[in-house]
Amino acid sequence: MPSGRSKHYRVAIVGASSLRGKELRQVLEDRHFPAADFVLLDESVVAGTLTEAAGEPTFIRALDQDSFEGAQFAFFAGTPRDAEQNWNVAKRSGATVIDLTGALAAPGHASAASARIPPLGSVLPSGSSAKGNGVSSPAAFVSPSTPVIVACTLAAGLKTFQPQRISVLLFPPVSEQEEVGVEELEKQTAGLLSFHEVAKPVFDAQVAFNLLASYGPEAKPRLADTRTSIARDVAAYLNGRAPMPAIQMVQAPVFYGYAFAAYAEFASPVSPEQLHGAFANLGVQVAAPGDAPPSNVSVAGEREIHLARIEADPNVAGGVWIWGVADNLNVAATNAVRIAEEVVAKSSE
Repeated sequence: MPSGRSKHYRVAIVGASSLRGKELRQVLEDRHFPAADFVLLDESVVAGTLTEAAGEPTFIRALDQDSFEGAQFAFFAGTPRDAEQNWNVAKRSGATVIDLTGALAAPGHASAASARIPPLGSVLPSGSSAKGNGVSSPAAFVSPSTPVIVACTLAAGLKTFQPQRISVLLFPPVSEQEEVGVEELEKQTAGLLSFHEVAKPVFDAQVAFNLLASYGPEAKPRLADTRTSIARDVAAYLNGRAPMPAIQMVQAPVFYGYAFAAYAEFASPVSPEQLHGAFANLGVQVAAPGDAPPSNVSVAGEREIHLARIEADPNVAGGVWIWGVADNLNVAATNAVRIAEEVVAKSSE
């Protein structure tokens, strides 16, 4: 986004104290989004918290009916409940709504929000133009979660080669549960190392030093519910435009970074180099020959999905394995900002 653009916009961020909200604010600044000022909003319990935006000290304000006055963009990065209760208030105030919580993604939702993954627009055209949905004509958009972006990017990159099947195994980090998830893994790790009983209020299971195919019975949301939600959003976004991947999840004992392993099978062998090129064209970072494969540590702070060199399966002639990792917070926030950049660009056409 050019920094010399003369028009600037008022930007509201709901859930400003959340991990997603903080990352979103940083990405907006790093990409020089033309914001005249930021309105940081959250639940009343954190209202009054001193923070910083665009290099200036500011306070988080309590969310109310007048919060969106004068705002041209409203990002919802907190709880789905906040988005559900306030998206229409923001839209009526004249703001373009961009939802990162998934609240507006439900089938038949009154918002009729459009899910967008800008880097995939060239290979998965939506069939409808967003022209006119600029700041002068408010719209509502869904910015999908990082696992949805990953699964849809894999499907889009493989589309040309007509895979017979695609499977994606996702390894979510505990930060997908926000600060409480991070704190629980920290406490469990410390407790186990000192031979103390571990607390389990979030996952209702031991996540430290462990892999989980499901959470405990008292955990909300359940891992199965999260998987169902991701699969639904992937299906809604692809909508027959690319092969549908099968999706499974295993909770990993890591703080940040969304790792995944994917398997694709073709009728006849496909060169890994061809696959590398297809993913690179979508903005995916593919490791160079001889480079170490990406890890949760190596992708910290990166805005793109990172892939290792793709490997052929040793037993199945047309099968390949794909390992990758994405910064779960940065990738999601960057996608949301890219949607806003598209809206600004189209409003000036």
